[in-house]
Amino acid sequence: MHRAWGARVIAVAIATSAATAYADCRAHSADHTTALIELYTSEGCDSCPPADRWLSSLSTQSLGERAVALALHVDYWDRLGWKDRFGSAGFSQRQRDESARSGGDFVYTPQVLLQGRDFAPWHAAGAVEKAIAAINARPARAVLDVAAHPVEAAVDVDVSAHVTNAHDRADAVFAIALVQSGLESDVKAGENAGKRLRHDHVVRQWRPVIALDASGGGSAKLALKLPADPGPLSLVVLAENARTGDVLQVLEMPLCAAR
Repeated sequence: MHRAWGARVIAVAIATSAATAYADCRAHSADHTTALIELYTSEGCDSCPPADRWLSSLSTQSLGERAVALALHVDYWDRLGWKDRFGSAGFSQRQRDESARSGGDFVYTPQVLLQGRDFAPWHAAGAVEKAIAAINARPARAVLDVAAHPVEAAVDVDVSAHVTNAHDRADAVFAIALVQSGLESDVKAGENAGKRLRHDHVVRQWRPVIALDASGGGSAKLALKLPADPGPLSLVVLAENARTGDVLQVLEMPLCAAR
């Protein structure tokens, strides 16, 4: 999976259950660059729960248009006896790809990436807030629009992206994710055996990159099946440069509950 592409990310998050009824909703990205925070984590890693709790403290409401938080569960800890139900080989590969693009020699958990780059001081007081403010001070490098149309146990998504600067367009791509919060797991084996773990901002589905045309524009229509687990749902769309890993823009939009 790739990161730097001149587009934006739309994330839709809502407190809900699988039975919740949704209404049509739409969102447009900010004029400034919105920061992308990625946490690579696993239920099989005993040093991950503190990072999970830290990510949970970054609520969608408090972040607003300043940042989008994603938890991507890797699968390489599954070999220790506990299969993370949120884990994905695709997320493990994305972490390796992002590390390689930034010159890293290895991957680890928990690892926090900010704008596609390793951000080791994530737990230091005020560090992430200062970094987000610096990112927000930059004009957006892509424009994103998303609309959600609920159907039976699924949501139809229309998304479009446009990369504003010509020099960003050659390697620009965008992807769409379905994100969920308020999830819990009772871990029965591995390093976290006996613990109940809570997760927020978990990527439940990821639709791979879609290339943009020569003019820097692109659109997609797709259907995403809603998970059976209760918990707020989000749609996330992100634009990045597939070669350098630069995040061009990201957008988060909570799914709209029907009134």
